[in-house]
Amino acid sequence: MKSSIVRALWLSFIMIIAGAHGALAQDQSTGPMSDDEVYQELNLFGEIFDRIRDEYVDAPNERELVRAAIQGMLTSLDPHSGYLDPNDFEDVREDTQGTFGGLGIEVIMENEVIRVVSPIDETPAARAGVLAGDLIVELDGVEVRGLSLDQAVDKMRGEIGTDIELTIVREGRDDPLNITITRDIITFRVVRTSVRDNVGVIRLARFTGQAYAGIEDGIRELRSEMGDDMKGLVLDLRNNPGGLVDQAVYIADAFLARGNILSTRGRTDDENTRYDANPDDLDKLIADIPLIVLINGGSASASEIVAGALQDQQRATLLGTRSFGKGSVQSIIPLGENGAMRLTTSRYYTPSGRSIQAAGITPDIEIFQDVPEELQGRDLLIGEAALDGHIDGGTEKEATTGSSVFVPADPDKDNQLKYAVDLINGVETNEAFPPKADN
Repeated sequence: MKSSIVRALWLSFIMIIAGAHGALAQDQSTGPMSDDEVYQELNLFGEIFDRIRDEYVDAPNERELVRAAIQGMLTSLDPHSGYLDPNDFEDVREDTQGTFGGLGIEVIMENEVIRVVSPIDETPAARAGVLAGDLIVELDGVEVRGLSLDQAVDKMRGEIGTDIELTIVREGRDDPLNITITRDIITFRVVRTSVRDNVGVIRLARFTGQAYAGIEDGIRELRSEMGDDMKGLVLDLRNNPGGLVDQAVYIADAFLARGNILSTRGRTDDENTRYDANPDDLDKLIADIPLIVLINGGSASASEIVAGALQDQQRATLLGTRSFGKGSVQSIIPLGENGAMRLTTSRYYTPSGRSIQAAGITPDIEIFQDVPEELQGRDLLIGEAALDGHIDGGTEKEATTGSSVFVPADPDKDNQLKYAVDLINGVETNEAFPPKADN
């Protein structure tokens, strides 16, 4: 009797969740299931849950069973959907605010191991030598295989000042590499500015809640410092893994007076949105200033929104190597005291209608770095297209070759930055700078 009551309550709960949050599972060979078929599948789930509770060799933690089932359901959709328990949800909120504890790396799950998308500038991971494209296979000697992405991230976080050993596999290296990193509070400046040969350089490390404010301050400071001597601007988005979409829209708007920036398309009308630029004092301040945007294989998501908008609107020349190709939008849906779910709800499209999902953005000018011999071949990242279960983009061919993520620490050895500055200064040709679009 007890099992039957639990199963009935469980099925009611599942049906409420399914009705509230949309798409139910589909058998691709037969199309969408009927309501009766859905209920049969849910009944099977309830039966298995009851058998585990009653017959497993040790009494299971039922809460963990339910959350593992939810996690499995979400992670089966694509690499970016997942369940966030209350602690993970709080970590996400801290992350987007720009201050959090941990190592300082942006990661994704790939073939049951952790792939580093990008180490964050001036963090413990970056200082310890972790590189974009590294595969983390063990954490303190414990295999990553079998962990969810959120579980692995949780293990990498910890008490400030404590050490963790990452076992890393790098392409082209025969033996795994063990790197010990001391955890620290990750508080970093998302925007840094510099001047090279009368060219303002703005480095944006991540799209946190402070990104647009940092870009605005950087533009105004550079304009005030150089005045009419400013010959151009370089916006460096290399190895920027993305972040908040609204910040990407604000930053693209900073360089555009009008025209489309971004549109999103999903299954429901609520997910179909369009974002357009509006004239303001900031874009007037740099309206006649040539702009180059630097991208590479580690430039993802919000970075690709900005780069794609400025490329399509002919406001900037893109220089570097192909971007990562993450063109999907994840909504964080709070679940009260139970945390939240991260669900892919739409794809985003550049002004010309391109979906960059699994394809990335190709720069107008492809420039390669002089990669040190010991890193050659290991600096390449295919990106989104290499992730198991990724959704397709629909408008562009998927990437099949790797794109470099290497950026030298010494700006004097940075071929991409040097080429951009030379181009602005007329060492090559200024034909790369079309007039600002009027549409």
